[in-house]
This record gives sequence, C-alpha cells and structure tokens, in this order.
Amino acid sequence: MTERTATIASRVGLHARPASLFIEAVKKQPMRVTISKAGSAPLDAASILSIMSLGAANGDVVTLAAEGEGADAALAELVALLETDLDAE
Repeated sequence: MTERTATIASRVGLHARPASLFIEAVKKQPMRVTISKAGSAPLDAASILSIMSLGAANGDVVTLAAEGEGADAALAELVALLETDLDAE
C-alpha cells in the first residue's frame, strides 16, 4: 500500500467546492483511495459523506492511501490538488 501526506491548503478546508473538486479527481483514479486524519480510521476518499465527516480544515495534515499499479502517480496528483488553495480559482 502506498501512502502520502498532504496539508490542506484551501481556506475553508476540505468542504464545499474544494471537496467536490477533490472527489472528482479521486473518482478518475483506477483504484480505491482512502483519506484519514491523525487518530481517525481511513475513509473512502470518493465519498462526499466521508470527506465532510473527516472535518479537514485549512492546515490539517491528511494521509491518502491507495494500492495497485499507478498508486504513486495517483496519490501524487491528489496531494498536489489538496496542497492548492482551491478556493482561489
């Protein structure tokens, strides 16, 4: 299993528009991706309910995990997205 950490850069955290953009990117990946914060169980990163319940705010560090061929590239793309202020676009 491949894991990467990312610091949430969006001003409102991983809510509303940033969450939608992130979920769209996750759904394009050919494997299941999970997301978690320290002390929480991994959640399905393609689920809006999971993302909203995670409560990831600006500056929070999250861990993304995936398994399979292309996992490194997929996680690198998703980390780059999370570390961009998606509210500014």
